[in-house]
Amino acid sequence: MNNTLRELLNPVQRQSLVISLTAFLTSLLLIVLLSLLTLITVRGGAYFWPTPIYKVSYIDNQANDHMVLAQVTLVDEESATTQLKVATLETPYGSELVVEDTKIKRMELSLDSAAISLIDGRMILARPLYLSSSDKDILPFYSFEAMLAEVELINDEIESIRSNQLASIHEQLAVFDIKGVEADAPAREKLISAFTHAQQEVERLESQRQAYQLRVGFADGRALSVNLSSVDNLYFVSDLSFIETWGVVLSRVRTFLTESPKQANTAGGVFPALFGTILMVFMMTIIVTPFGVLAAIYLSEYAPDNLFTSIIRISVSNMAGVPSIVYGVFGLGFFVYTVGGNIDALFFSDTLPAPTMGAPGVFWAALTMAILTLPVVIVATEEGLRRVPEGLKQGSYALGATKLETIMKTILPIASPGIMTGVILAIARAAGEVAPLMLVGAVKFAPNLPIDSEFPFLHLDRQFMHLGVLIYDGAFHSQTNIKSASMMFASCLLLLGVVFVLNLLAVWLRTRLRKRYLQY
Repeated sequence: MNNTLRELLNPVQRQSLVISLTAFLTSLLLIVLLSLLTLITVRGGAYFWPTPIYKVSYIDNQANDHMVLAQVTLVDEESATTQLKVATLETPYGSELVVEDTKIKRMELSLDSAAISLIDGRMILARPLYLSSSDKDILPFYSFEAMLAEVELINDEIESIRSNQLASIHEQLAVFDIKGVEADAPAREKLISAFTHAQQEVERLESQRQAYQLRVGFADGRALSVNLSSVDNLYFVSDLSFIETWGVVLSRVRTFLTESPKQANTAGGVFPALFGTILMVFMMTIIVTPFGVLAAIYLSEYAPDNLFTSIIRISVSNMAGVPSIVYGVFGLGFFVYTVGGNIDALFFSDTLPAPTMGAPGVFWAALTMAILTLPVVIVATEEGLRRVPEGLKQGSYALGATKLETIMKTILPIASPGIMTGVILAIARAAGEVAPLMLVGAVKFAPNLPIDSEFPFLHLDRQFMHLGVLIYDGAFHSQTNIKSASMMFASCLLLLGVVFVLNLLAVWLRTRLRKRYLQY
């Protein structure tokens, strides 16, 4: 058939056919990629966009009438059903409800209802009624901002006492315990008296804070009191102007980027996962780049051209095709248990059997990902080294330069764009991997960041959060929860943004290096 096609088409027609087919496949690939990006953007943007609140009247399967405040989360035209997030006194923080369209009697916007976000990540859909406190029985709702400011002042006082007084007393009592100071010693009794006084002051402030209440009402006429100290923000989402809507969106984006996850990674922000992803990729890049470049230099400049070198090159290429989970198992068995266990035996024997370095952590994760991406860097770097003109090398030798000087001052600078290509590919792969990281350090929730103000500041033994793991976990929690699904897509969009920015920086650096040595 190929011979018949060649006979029917002249060379120009065949070339045109190949170009048309290539253009079609490229366009199809771009359409698929744009569709995927659009889906992620739309579904992820729903996490930040305020959803209006409706007053819904419907009939249940037992023919009972109900009136609820709800947000429409999904409309299924095929099954003629509507999925609602409702709030009642029994489920004040919201629950999912699927109602047949034929059983909905009335649905209208509730302009006086608000979405009340709590500090712990939960949300109440209700109508704010009034405020109350210990010295002011009932206040109108327009005093909300002023009363919220009073609660913030009380919170600051409590935090100040705990951090300045109670923490200091705890430290001094710990010193007394180490020194063996008697329980009835005057200095100890003075500290205990100061501790009791400070604790009583904290309890008094907490009781005062507890008195600040927000009274809210539901569609069926019942009401609920909410502690004002537990309220994060409040928006009348059904009555927002265009500018106010975007203000809410930007506020939620800021929260998403700066706060920790809440409610089992279905609410709040992703800052620990974002920080952990960038830190792990940065550490991996620092580790893999010198080793990859040195290996490529050896294979290109020092290794003899024989069967053994060919086997090494084939092995390096095949390493790129090894499943990533295999690297995770290798990292867990070799780096964590073997290397980390021996480090514990040598330097942290006083803390055993509790492991220090012999447990999954951010350093072992970065090292495992460095091994995983090492073949990519080696192959790209060796390709860049091959493109260095042989005349430049010979000219360097003719001027008296040694082999090492030629490599460092001539070959590597010219091959640097190829090296950066390998680094770009390594960053892209490392940022998106999940399976190996879950074995060597990435967790669903980490209480502390790997970097803090305590010496040695960078804690290589700590576990960390990763955007890929957060997305993986969100995929299981979003089976029936539209909100957590939106957060998962928002995390996907953020991960794509992180990879894009990291690659953009690497591409910018590669372009500068290419321009610098363009004359060669």
